Amino acid sequence: MKSTLSFTLSFFLLFITNFLPLAFSVPHEKVLDSNGFPISSSGEYYIKQLNPQAPSGGGVELDFDGNSECQVAVRQNYNQSFSGQYLKFNTQGSSSGAIFTETPLEITFVYEPYCASSSKWVVVGDSFPAKWVAIGDARDHPRKQMIAGTFKIQKDGEAYKFVFCTLNNTCSNIGRMDDHKGRRLVLADDPFNFALVTVA
Repeated sequence: MKSTLSFTLSFFLLFITNFLPLAFSVPHEKVLDSNGFPISSSGEYYIKQLNPQAPSGGGVELDFDGNSECQVAVRQNYNQSFSGQYLKFNTQGSSSGAIFTETPLEITFVYEPYCASSSKWVVVGDSFPAKWVAIGDARDHPRKQMIAGTFKIQKDGEAYKFVFCTLNNTCSNIGRMDDHKGRRLVLADDPFNFALVTVA
């Protein structure tokens, strides 16, 4: 009797720890470009806005943040015909293979300003009303708060969106906020919906 009860409990614990979390987890699926092909870490892509209800605009680019002498702020250009600067995506710890939704990513611009330590996306906090997306590291943002976390791509209807997840796994949408030069990418309630276009 004891052995039967022990076996039943062991089986139940195995089920709880290994299978039940899968039932409630968010499915990972390959991120597709605007033509329906999977994107990969070897490709280069630009962003095309897909939300017709949002103010129109073009792709994302690097620009000055108003305080820095280097182009470290990530913005959406106002010009709808502007494709933007090209991006690359790497799954953290891997520089090859397909890119999946809900997977921590390193996002970088192909173009890297000579004055920046890198073109890798980060999140910064300062006197701007919202925490904003930048490139580089603490050397590029003196006296500013560097927010620890990771970026992910999530499916949002027919479009995709970026989210930024802090170390306690609290995730915020990447949206936009107007500043003196354009629409800065920021942590926001309303996401910036987009499609990814493969650079030919």
